[in-house]
Amino acid sequence: MQRAPWALDFAFANAGKVHEFWAESNLICHLCTQVMEAGAKNDIKAIEEVYTLFPKLEERINAFSGSNELIDFTQAEKSCINLNLCEGPQSIEELIMEDRPIDLESIVEKINSNPASSWKANVNAKFSGMSRRQVKQMMGTVVDPDWVIRAPEVHTSHGMNQATPPQNFDASTKTQWAACSSLILFSRDQSDCGSCWAHGTTEAFNDRLCIATNGTFTNYLSTADTAACCGSSNCLSFDCNGGQVATPWRWFKNTGVVTGGPFGQGTLCYDYTMPMCAHHVPPQPPTTTEDCSLVPTVAPTCTNYCQTNSSINYANDKHKTSSNYGFGGDVVAIQNDIMTYGSVSAAFTVYEDFLTYTGGVYYYQTGASLGGHAIKMYGWGYDTASGMNYWICMNSWNQTWGMNGIFWIEMGNCHQQRGQRRPDLITRTRSFIIIIS
Repeated sequence: MQRAPWALDFAFANAGKVHEFWAESNLICHLCTQVMEAGAKNDIKAIEEVYTLFPKLEERINAFSGSNELIDFTQAEKSCINLNLCEGPQSIEELIMEDRPIDLESIVEKINSNPASSWKANVNAKFSGMSRRQVKQMMGTVVDPDWVIRAPEVHTSHGMNQATPPQNFDASTKTQWAACSSLILFSRDQSDCGSCWAHGTTEAFNDRLCIATNGTFTNYLSTADTAACCGSSNCLSFDCNGGQVATPWRWFKNTGVVTGGPFGQGTLCYDYTMPMCAHHVPPQPPTTTEDCSLVPTVAPTCTNYCQTNSSINYANDKHKTSSNYGFGGDVVAIQNDIMTYGSVSAAFTVYEDFLTYTGGVYYYQTGASLGGHAIKMYGWGYDTASGMNYWICMNSWNQTWGMNGIFWIEMGNCHQQRGQRRPDLITRTRSFIIIIS
């Protein structure tokens, strides 16, 4: 078979995982498949567009120089598996390791026996008995800088005076935003679905829309609409299979998102498609939530009509933002922006110990990395007991996790501390991912 003129020779590479993180693996496979399909059509322009966005993909494909037998343009996914750019069948050993429950009890004991710890741990029903594979599939946000799409970066918030922020600020308690307080503090549940990217973005936009309208807009915006319709073609995101945090804001600006509450809410355009759930452990399972093992993953689907309340006109229910922009490590600019406009979206790498968080200022202490996770960030504070500054964040693991769904995470220190390896947190300025509207 004759090669397309864009292609270099391909070389065999050692087998291994496509990427450490699940969302990145899904994205890389999708991009490789796109390149192979474009190669079958000799569509050089389409290939160059992908390579311009993701030069790392070009580098990885070119690393296979010399092994043309691995490539069949008519079988794109198979070719990408051959190139180790899509996941192939796992070995029995890999499956056994990935399906073992995470030893949360040992993590809790280590955290709570540390007299210097600024946070407390417990085994939460949300994750009790879950395997690494199950948890990693909930970490659906791309955080690797090689594969992240970033929003246009601003160094000051629309020319605002960069006043010195107060030591503590909580958007939910700001007097002028009182009508939006319950919305800011509402904890949703992504269920057994890697849609945190859609939650962290939609929820932040929701808060900012309420604030921008002086509290007249208090409906929920639909995380299902974002997850389903901000898809592979326009957002490089894949509903329950992970996504980006910058591209939804661009989609909010260009297309807009409809209203929609949590599963079963019933009155808005498109409610979330899965109920809140927990991994119950006999003999005393929680009675207020579904067992996640009994809740099927129902990925949202994109349509042009309201799937929950057909009396609402889908096109007329779209809500848009006027802009999208992001920040690097300018903490003061971020703080001023939150004080002026409200919540922002953030993404960070989750480690095993984060699953056990129940209160205090989180910093990494133990456990392996699990993947990227998106959340809503709406304030900050200073903890006198530990002497640590922190961000105030809302998670999408329902109100039974953390402090009614809320957590505090250490701000501003990306170096080794307390003898521990630091995780790639939102506080790590070298890879600060803050996307706002």
